[in-house]
Amino acid sequence: MHDIYTIIAEPSRRRILDRLLHSDSTVKDLTEDLGLSQPLISSHLRLLRESGLVRVQADGQRRIYSLDASPLAGVDEWLSTYRKKWNRHVDKLEEHLDRQKRIKERKSNETN
Repeated sequence: MHDIYTIIAEPSRRRILDRLLHSDSTVKDLTEDLGLSQPLISSHLRLLRESGLVRVQADGQRRIYSLDASPLAGVDEWLSTYRKKWNRHVDKLEEHLDRQKRIKERKSNETN
């Protein structure tokens, strides 16, 4: 069994997850929407299902796939430290830009 990081590292699987975030889908829907072959979609869905990121429900002959984002909680927790660091950098940039704007406004007011 693959770990969650290996599963979400693959771009096509992330595209499937992004699509399922918006609505439940069949393999046919995913194939049409993502432009990938049916065997490739099915292979990705199998791995996503095994990792717990996707649930499947039978609807007659069709199988409806839906997202279960709960396995991503650990990834989100791990990323939170990086997110905090990134936010501090963005806050510092915002403060710098605000200072520059105030300086520019002062200079503009002094010349008028």
